[in-house]
Amino acid sequence: MSASDQPGDQDDASRINQEASSSSNTDNETSPSDNKEDEMKRAAARKLIERYFYQLTDGCGNPACNNKYCASSGQLKPLTPDEAAAQAIQLFSQEASLCERHPNKIARTHKMLSSDSDSDNSLTRKGDVQMPTNDVILGENPNYVKLNTTNSTTFLTEQMLYDIIDDCESTECYLSLIRKIGEVFSSIENLSRSFLQTDKSPTETTLDASKENIAGLKKEEVRSLEGEKDKDEDSSAETSENAVLPVDLPSVRRAYAALFKLKTSIFEHSLVNALVTLAGNLQMELPTRKERGNQDDVVNVLLIVFEIPALGSGDFLETALPAICRASEWLPVEVQAKLARIWSGPGRSSLRNILENLQQLVTLRVIVTQFHRDFYVQDENVITSATKLMKILFYANMLAGVLESPDLRNEELTVSMDDSYLAIKLNKTTPPIDPLATELGVHVLDCRKPYLPFSEFYNEPLSDGVEMDRDFANYKSELGKFSFMHYPFILTPATKMMGLYFDNRIRMYSERRISILQSVTGQPSNPYLRLKVRRDHIIDDALVELEMISMENPNDLKKQLVVEFEGEQGIDEGGVSKEFFQLVIEEIFNPDYAMFTNQSEAGTVWFNPTSFESDAQFTLIGIVLGLAIYNNVILAVNFPMVLYRKLLGKRGSFEDLQDWNPTLYNSLKQLLEYNEPDVEEVFMQTFRISYQDVFGSIINYDLKENGDEITVTQENKYEFVDLYADFLLNKSVEKQFRAFYKGFQMVVDESPLELLFRPEEIEVLICGSKNFDFDELESSTEYDGGYTTESQIIKDFWSTVHALSLEDKRKLLQFTTGSDRVPIGGLSRLKLVIARNGPDSDRLPTAHTCFNVLLLPEYSSKDKLKDRLIKAISYSKGFGML
Repeated sequence: MSASDQPGDQDDASRINQEASSSSNTDNETSPSDNKEDEMKRAAARKLIERYFYQLTDGCGNPACNNKYCASSGQLKPLTPDEAAAQAIQLFSQEASLCERHPNKIARTHKMLSSDSDSDNSLTRKGDVQMPTNDVILGENPNYVKLNTTNSTTFLTEQMLYDIIDDCESTECYLSLIRKIGEVFSSIENLSRSFLQTDKSPTETTLDASKENIAGLKKEEVRSLEGEKDKDEDSSAETSENAVLPVDLPSVRRAYAALFKLKTSIFEHSLVNALVTLAGNLQMELPTRKERGNQDDVVNVLLIVFEIPALGSGDFLETALPAICRASEWLPVEVQAKLARIWSGPGRSSLRNILENLQQLVTLRVIVTQFHRDFYVQDENVITSATKLMKILFYANMLAGVLESPDLRNEELTVSMDDSYLAIKLNKTTPPIDPLATELGVHVLDCRKPYLPFSEFYNEPLSDGVEMDRDFANYKSELGKFSFMHYPFILTPATKMMGLYFDNRIRMYSERRISILQSVTGQPSNPYLRLKVRRDHIIDDALVELEMISMENPNDLKKQLVVEFEGEQGIDEGGVSKEFFQLVIEEIFNPDYAMFTNQSEAGTVWFNPTSFESDAQFTLIGIVLGLAIYNNVILAVNFPMVLYRKLLGKRGSFEDLQDWNPTLYNSLKQLLEYNEPDVEEVFMQTFRISYQDVFGSIINYDLKENGDEITVTQENKYEFVDLYADFLLNKSVEKQFRAFYKGFQMVVDESPLELLFRPEEIEVLICGSKNFDFDELESSTEYDGGYTTESQIIKDFWSTVHALSLEDKRKLLQFTTGSDRVPIGGLSRLKLVIARNGPDSDRLPTAHTCFNVLLLPEYSSKDKLKDRLIKAISYSKGFGML
C-alpha cells in the first residue's frame, strides 16, 4: 500500500499537531489527570516520530511505494542516523505522509530507569520490557508500568543495557548498572534469558491529542535508534516453560562493545564477582540435573559469558575464567555438542578470541604454578578444565572448516584382511572413541581444511612443562586420571612423540623381560630384534629375516632393533640402525626395482600399479616404516600426504590429487568449474581413462561398464571426477597398499599413533622437519674435552658451517647423526656434542652417530678446518661413523 492510500496514518500526525497548537491558548493551570494524559500523548508522539525514522531508514517494504519520504520508494538518498532523526521530527511537525505501519520500537530517553525504579521489584520502566496487554496496568507515575509480579524475571537486552548506560552517564552514578550486572550475570536463569533472539509482531498505537508542541522534542531522544534498525531486543522473549530461545550473538557483541566503552574499573569488580557466583551455581546444579533433554539455558549462559571481550585479561583471566572453566567440566556431551555447533556457525567469528583466552589461561597457570613430584601439570584442575573446554572449540573449528564425507573413512580395510592374526590384533587395539566426536558425527580425518589452523591449538609452554612419563602413566591407568594424550590437539608434535616413545620403550622392555623369563625356563629367546645383513644384498637379507619373524612370532617386531653388517665390527647403539634404514630406503625406491613410480612434478613417489614384485616386498616396506617410527628413526621418504591419510584409515579423494599430481588436479578442477552447455565438445572425455605402465605401454580402464560409450556431461562430471580419483588413489594400488598397510600395522598396531597424530604430523614424524635452522643447532650444542663457546676452533667451526650450502649442511647432519633429516621439533632436539680430539693434526673429524658426538681436532687455522671438514662429510658413507 502506498502512502497516499493511508489517510488514517496522516490523520494521526495532523490530530496531534492540531491539539498541540490549540493547547498553546489554554490556561497554564492543569489538573493531575491532565498531566497524566499529557505524558501519555507525549509518549505516543515519540512512537510516531520513531515510525518516521524507520520509514526514512528502513522503508515500508512495499516495492511500489511512491512516498518520497520513504526509503522503499528509491527517491530518498541514504541518511545517517542523526540526519534521519532530525528529519523524522521535521516530518512529524509537517504532518507528512506515513506508509503502512512497522513494528514500533521504543526509543531510549534519559528519563528512563532512574534509581528509584530499583526500590520496587514489581515496577519497571516503559521500554524495559514489552509485556502482553493484560499484564500492564498504568500506575500513578506515567514513567512506570506495573507488571504481573508472579511472572517477572530479571534479565538484560541490548536496548535495556543502552538505557541503563545512558541513565548512569547522565546522572554520573553507576549503581544501577552495577546492580543490574550483579543480578543478571550471577544467575543461570536470568542470564540464560538475556539477549535472546525475538520476533516482535506489529501492534497498533492509539494516539490522542497533546498539549505541547512536539516539534520541540530534542533529537537526542531518538539517538538510541542509531545502528539498531535490525534488532528488537527491547521486547522480552515469550518462551514456553521448558524451552529457551537462542542467544542473539550479534546483539551480545554490540552490548559488550557499548559496556566496555566505559572505564572497566566501574563494573569489572561487579562482573567478575557475578561470574564467580554464576560458576558456583553451575558447578552445583549441573551434576544434579535429572532432565538431560533440555540444557538450552546452560548453552545460552556459556555463549554470553565467552563473548566478554576482556575475558583473557586482568581479574577476568585470573579469577572469573578459571571458575567458569571448572564449572564447565560438568557439561554433558549433548551441551558440548550444541556449543560446538553454535561456535562453528553463527559464533565462528569468536572462535579465535575464545581460543586465545583459554590459551592465555593455560599458559599463565603453567608459568605461575609451582609443580613438584607430588603435583604435576595434570593435577592442576584449571589447566585440565580449560583443556576440556578447548576440545569443544577443536571440534567447532573442524565443523566450521571444510569437511569431507565420513563415507571415505576406510573402516572395512582392517576387517576384510585375510590375515586372521592381524585382524584380531587390530580389533583389540581400536583407539578409544570420543563421545563428543560420536555426538557430532565428525572425525579429525574428515576435516580437509579447518577454520583456524590446527597449529593454533598447540600450547608450547604446556608442552614443554608436561612430564610425558607421568602423562603416559595416567593414560594407561584404569583409575580415570587426566592425561593430555586424550587431548592431543594441545600438545606439539615433539611432545606427542615423547608419548609415543614411552609407549614404544615400555613395549620393548616388556618383550625383553619376557625373553629373559623364557631363557630362565630353558626356552631359546633373544631379547632384541637382531638383523644380520650384507651391504650388497641388504634388501634380500632384510626381506628374508623380517618375513620369517613376521610368520613365526610377530611380537618380535616390537623388540628393540639391533642391526649388524656382516664382516664389520661395531655395536649398534642406534647409529648402525640409522644407516640400515637409509640403505634400505635407497634400494627400495631405486627405479630398477620398479616398486614405486616417481611423480616428478610433485617430487613424490607412489605405488606402481603394474609392479611385478610380490606382496612380501611391499609388506617389508610397511614393516620398515613401522620400525622407523617404533625405533625413533627418521627416514628419507617422499610420499604424498594421501599415503598418511590412508594409513590412518581415510580413502584417497579428489582433493588428494592436488599434491599427488598437480597438473591432473588442475585439469579436473577446470572441468568441474566449466558450466557451459558444450562441455562434451570442449573436453571430449568419456568414462574410459588411460595410463602408462613401467614399460611405457598404454593401459585403458573403464570407470563404469562400457565407459568408452559414456560421455562426461554437466550432469555426471562430478561422478567422473570422483571415480577417476578413486581409481588412481585406491583401486589401482589396492593390492600393493594392503600389503604395505599389513606390514606397517604389524609394528604399530598397539601404539597410540592414531590417537595422537594427524596425517600431516605423521609425515613429520617419519620424514622429519623441513626447517634447517642451524642457529638452533648452534645454540643447543654442548662441548666437551676442553672446548667452550669461546674457543677459537668452535667459532671457526660455526662460521664455516653457516656458510655451507644446504646440500653440504645435510651431509654434515648425515655425518654427525646418521641422518640428514631434521627431527620433529627442530635441530635443537639433536643435542649435538662437539668434543676435542687432540691437538692440531692432519686427521679428519670423526663422529659417533649413536650419540651425536663430533670428534674435532684443534686445527691450527680456519682454512685447514674447512678443508678437513668438507672431506670428512663428503666421503663418509660406510666409513668414519660408528
